[in-house]
Amino acid sequence: MYVRVSSRTNKSGQVVRYLQLAHNEWDAQAGVSRTKVLHSFGREDELDRPAVVRLVEALTRLLDPSAAAALAGGADMTFTDSRPMGGAHALDGLWRSLGIDTAIGKALKGRRVDAGRVERILFALTANRALKPSSKLAATDWVAHDVHIAGLCDVGEDACYRAMDTLLDIEKVLTEQIYHQVADLLNLEVDLLFFDTTSTYFQTGDADEPAARDEHGRVRPDAPVTDRVRDSGFRTHGKSKDHREDLPQVVIGMAVTRQGIPVRVWSWPGNYSDSALIRQVKDDMRQWSLGRIVWVADRGFSSAENRRYLQQAGGHYIIGEKLRTDSPDVQAALSRQGRYAHVADNMQVKEVTIDDAGDRFVICLNPDEATRDQHVRDELVTRLTDKIAGSDALSATQRAELRGVISTKPGLHRYLRVTAGGLLRIDQAAVKAEARLDGKYLLRCADPKLSPEDIAIGYKQLLQVERGRRDMKSVLDLRPVYHHLEDRIRAHVLLCWLALLLVRVAETTTARTWPTIRAELDRLHLITFTGPTGTFRQTTELTKPQRDLFTALTLNPPKKIIEVAAPTVDETR
Repeated sequence: MYVRVSSRTNKSGQVVRYLQLAHNEWDAQAGVSRTKVLHSFGREDELDRPAVVRLVEALTRLLDPSAAAALAGGADMTFTDSRPMGGAHALDGLWRSLGIDTAIGKALKGRRVDAGRVERILFALTANRALKPSSKLAATDWVAHDVHIAGLCDVGEDACYRAMDTLLDIEKVLTEQIYHQVADLLNLEVDLLFFDTTSTYFQTGDADEPAARDEHGRVRPDAPVTDRVRDSGFRTHGKSKDHREDLPQVVIGMAVTRQGIPVRVWSWPGNYSDSALIRQVKDDMRQWSLGRIVWVADRGFSSAENRRYLQQAGGHYIIGEKLRTDSPDVQAALSRQGRYAHVADNMQVKEVTIDDAGDRFVICLNPDEATRDQHVRDELVTRLTDKIAGSDALSATQRAELRGVISTKPGLHRYLRVTAGGLLRIDQAAVKAEARLDGKYLLRCADPKLSPEDIAIGYKQLLQVERGRRDMKSVLDLRPVYHHLEDRIRAHVLLCWLALLLVRVAETTTARTWPTIRAELDRLHLITFTGPTGTFRQTTELTKPQRDLFTALTLNPPKKIIEVAAPTVDETR
């Protein structure tokens, strides 16, 4: 390596000289030696050239294996730091390639904020969720000491909170801009859009105070509380999908494409029920001017009002139906005769028609699940038989007590029958009725063009949104939430969504799970050497698995030399 001088003439005619770190590489094809610039120090008149030369001489000894002994004996450069950078570099590359940095810049245009710094802080907080989930205070320490974020050396906790507040302010315009950029880049298919909800609880027994809210669950600061259900606190008690009804929670909804890419996320107070939420979601997504969409949702959204709403403006739906119901449509669909057609992945489907003007119904059968359901039911009946054995000899009071115990176990209670005389028996009619449902689920579809196979496969892809929910809770550590203010909780959910977006793009592009990708890339480190001659930062050698990942992601790996900083003229005086 050596110091190279380049020059150019500016508009005033003055010749400006620049110092560069360079070395020669042999071009085997051309048969000549070519100069490669590794780093530019800047203008010569702003640098101490002897100091730069001393730095390059120290680096030459440092990088020359034959000089290792001399280096150990007291070279100018000392190894001072090593931190992972591969994962953050890959996420930053995806962040930029998806245009998220540009979208944030556009959303902040005209605002009195440093858009560039806000964007870097938001990326750092997003990367923290994907690489090492922690509180915002711990994230500031992580940025300063445990990772390399390009363009951000350190950040304070207050700056993180201000960036989160800004993110929430621009949520509406930002999410739409991100969607359109991601859709164009990835050629997303949004003919099927999947929606589902989850809940996350807080390790506190205190729910938030009631607050007046609009139809979207947003606080109306100057309005009085008039509706006990709608005007609840944000963190409040409700139907918990984590089985923690004893703790306050919030409800989170997510829309996902058939490729598993999460395109939008919502947050509501914890007592909001699934049934009405999909109508708000449809209204929000309609503003994005999307084409023909078939909504795919679970049976919790199958009310008649929801179905009518989803069909407005030419919309369609595929919705799961509850099998254990007295609905005339469901009972009629299950009673129809017909043959099943085989579909991929061990699935059989049968379309049944209730009437000419109504919805289409598709019964799906999984033989493996049918065998499993039968086995589970046989075990439950055996347990119930053992439990009520000899109960005829008990007194009426004792039988009532036993019946009360069984009623607390829904699986057993389903097959219990009580005779007119108060005796406990196995309900054979219930056993027979359940056997008719083994391995089956019922779908209702309003689209006249989709084939029964497409309806079944489309609904099965709802697992993508369920996987997204699991990953937000486990891989990205959505919980615990270290915030108590409503706006901060909403911003925290948005950061988790951004992290899940990057993670899912990485997974679909590389066909690997994110934990595997993260573990491999984080073995790529940034190492730092410092000394009286300056600072030098370079990456460790790329391994083949790391290079393959960057190739699959169509991203450039980090440069070998990240920084070469010699003392300036002012520093050496």
